[in-house]
Amino acid sequence: MKTPIITILFLLFNFSVQAQIYTPKDVEIFKKIIKNSKIDSLQKKSIGKIIVEIGKQFIGTDYVAHTLEVGSKESLVVNLRKFDCTTFLDNSLVLARLVKQNNTSFSDYTKELTKERYRNGKLNQYPSRLHYFSDWLYDAEKRGLIKNTSKEIGGEIYKKKIFFMSKNKKFYKQLSNNKFLKDIEQVEKEINKRKYYYIPKEKISKIENKIRTGDLIAITTNIKGLDISHVGIAIKMDDGRIHYLHAPNVGQKVKITKKPLAGYLAGNKLQTGIMVARALEPK
Repeated sequence: MKTPIITILFLLFNFSVQAQIYTPKDVEIFKKIIKNSKIDSLQKKSIGKIIVEIGKQFIGTDYVAHTLEVGSKESLVVNLRKFDCTTFLDNSLVLARLVKQNNTSFSDYTKELTKERYRNGKLNQYPSRLHYFSDWLYDAEKRGLIKNTSKEIGGEIYKKKIFFMSKNKKFYKQLSNNKFLKDIEQVEKEINKRKYYYIPKEKISKIENKIRTGDLIAITTNIKGLDISHVGIAIKMDDGRIHYLHAPNVGQKVKITKKPLAGYLAGNKLQTGIMVARALEPK
């Protein structure tokens, strides 16, 4: 089996050099997604339904951990061949936004992916990536990409101190850089100043009718110092219940849970509840 050729492009962007890493296969998959969206007239659908339809096209795609940890310097990594849970979600959202806006070039895609993945939409070294999903929710809402609906659908205050990355720097090779470590510590301080809401897992079934197909579902955890342990997409199935479209774990593939979302969480002791965000229609 031949190793795929990695293409690295350097583009002038925001007056700085931005490295992009992807393979010819990624471009091929991107073009296929755009082609299918036109055949299925997805642009006419709501952004939430487009997210689901694009996410479903990735069913059967392998899970792989740490997909963004490529190279020694922070680059925009494109990988549509394999996903972790976060890259599955962000690619489904980004591709849906492109379809809705009829922006169909690969450069449109990389610009939108940068906008979605990095603080204030700008790639500026490792700490600029939105590593904590609660931080992503805050930043994306501030910039009009999503609305965090956790509070309005019945959420309770999420009382937790976030410090996982800074206290476990051995898991993050980039944090051997002392400046990056201090930057991440500052990010954690900012997160801890904010007020977040979540729906405890035992209450999900009661508010399930307020969750829409295409909503972004972040699963909270009791792991010390960590805010979110898993992310995915809400999808209403034929049973009338909300299920979970996601990239599950190592050794598994993108799929829809057999159990409704409430039942899926009930069986996991590390999962405590959910935060819910709704993608906004692009302007």
